[in-house]
Amino acid sequence: MSWKRQYPAIIPRDFIDHASKSNLLQGSNVKILTLTDYNNPLTWFKTAREIASIHPDLVVIQWAIAIQGLPIGVICWQLKKLLPSARIIFDVHNVVQKETGALDKILTRFALRKADAYIFHGQLTLEEFKQFMPTISLVSVKQKARSDEKKYIELFHPNYDIFNHPGTFDRDAERLRLGLNHHVFLFFGFIRKYKGLHWAIEAFAKVTEKHPDVSLLIVGESFWNKEDKKSWITSVQKALFKLAKRIFIKKSSDDKEYQPLALIEQLGIQNKVLTINRFVPNEEVYKWFLLSDAVLNFYEYATPSGVESLAYNFSKPVLATSVGHFAYAIKDGINGYLAQPGNIESMAAAIERQINEPVSPEKVRVYAAEMTWENYVRQILLLNASI
Repeated sequence: MSWKRQYPAIIPRDFIDHASKSNLLQGSNVKILTLTDYNNPLTWFKTAREIASIHPDLVVIQWAIAIQGLPIGVICWQLKKLLPSARIIFDVHNVVQKETGALDKILTRFALRKADAYIFHGQLTLEEFKQFMPTISLVSVKQKARSDEKKYIELFHPNYDIFNHPGTFDRDAERLRLGLNHHVFLFFGFIRKYKGLHWAIEAFAKVTEKHPDVSLLIVGESFWNKEDKKSWITSVQKALFKLAKRIFIKKSSDDKEYQPLALIEQLGIQNKVLTINRFVPNEEVYKWFLLSDAVLNFYEYATPSGVESLAYNFSKPVLATSVGHFAYAIKDGINGYLAQPGNIESMAAAIERQINEPVSPEKVRVYAAEMTWENYVRQILLLNASI
């Protein structure tokens, strides 16, 4: 079951992937019904009915964004009425965003209370949940629960293994065509302030002073680029969204004016940086990772990262700041290197360590070997059996 539209219509951005030409699940036994529309509450009830119609023993809800708390909470509430025997497990990628406001907190609590059990991606997320939801008593899957306690399990984020390239790929020839140097570092994904691209660019610029044979690949879309600035509908959406942010979201959290790419020219490193500032379709993902030697995740804060999982799928080390999830997940010299947040010298040093003492693809493969979807599902079934 999936979203048709997963955000309120007042957000002045198109979240639909119009670029990808292939369905990555084509040919598999996974059937997806694209039904749930944030902006049509009737579909929330229809989603619950569709789920109940197949009489599942277990329903796993993906939780990452507070604004989705209203439809998800209603779906779970309705599902409990239609099929009381079904267990609902929330797969908690992120308890609540750092840019949270009053409404986010209300919606998060409304939805998360509906679960019978929880999956957390690491100790940090578990501790955040305990602080945010103190009325819910948790007990590990390994322990016996009282009637007033809910069980949880800590699980890794599985590797995204559906983006592998379809055939041969001449990395050297493609690097030559794109004008890339010997050491290539990748920033991948939506450009948002918390992802620290400004830090990555500044740190990379320092590295170029000692290492002229480096390149930085910036591949991803600026988050607010998908606005049709000529549309009157967009103008209305922007006005409503601006009003909503003033009411519900902390002012410091607004990153619409974030323009880190301007640093490239300011620092004079245009000939060392290749920028692909657009949405990347599924068919292209493999290319940018295979062209790179390491991935830069110098985030301001971090929950389990999809980009990190993509890096492991392609056996690429991750250079990250020691914040949030990364502080636990990145092991120096094993699957990457850590740097101090906000410290450009430390980030530059992490890049230099990868140049001088590169973490090998084999080490990354060994580290990520257990992070398979098969193992992930096996652990979820174990959690379900313990409820």
